Amino acid sequence: MDADLQDDVNAVDGFIDGFCNGNEIVYGVRSARKKDTWFKRTTAEAFYKVFEWMGAETVPDHADYRLMSRETLDALSEYHEVNLFLRGIVPTLGYQTSKVYYERGEREAGESKYPLKKMIAFAIQGITSFSTKPLSFVTGAGLLSILVAIGMFVYVLVSLGFGHAIAGWGSMMISIWLIGGLIMLSLGIVGEYVGKIYMESKHRPRYRIETTL
Repeated sequence: MDADLQDDVNAVDGFIDGFCNGNEIVYGVRSARKKDTWFKRTTAEAFYKVFEWMGAETVPDHADYRLMSRETLDALSEYHEVNLFLRGIVPTLGYQTSKVYYERGEREAGESKYPLKKMIAFAIQGITSFSTKPLSFVTGAGLLSILVAIGMFVYVLVSLGFGHAIAGWGSMMISIWLIGGLIMLSLGIVGEYVGKIYMESKHRPRYRIETTL
């Protein structure tokens, strides 16, 4: 629970009810973002969509207001990462969960410590902690550049056949696109290996035994 008193303390009753009904994690989810600016609402929605598209799991409109059982906290302690992105890690623990919707109030005191720069850094931290897809984009861009070079080569050949080729233009452009594409493709392939090493270095638990017979 944040210390700025914006989270509704009355939601705790719902947390306890959810826990008593067998849920190990109960998320506090904002029912609306009317008090936020249009920019913050739009960027928050975009963040959750991009995060989901990247293959990571999260709970939309949930900050860090939640109830967690002792068992889930023990499971969370098995993650030894220095840069813990809790909004992405907690949903991967695998326990039964529920949501309690509440309306977030106005800040009682102080000012927000999350300007645009910090929000962007937070989004980058979340994406890079759970996805290596950005590395695949480099590979894709390299392949696309090579395809463009091949297309330009075909275009130059056709232009030569019709006598419309511009001397020197084709060889220069094809060389730029082809060499650039090969460089990006090589970086992308190296990046794929580095990404696998990066994910393995986190040593995240693959499973957790809840009960035994």
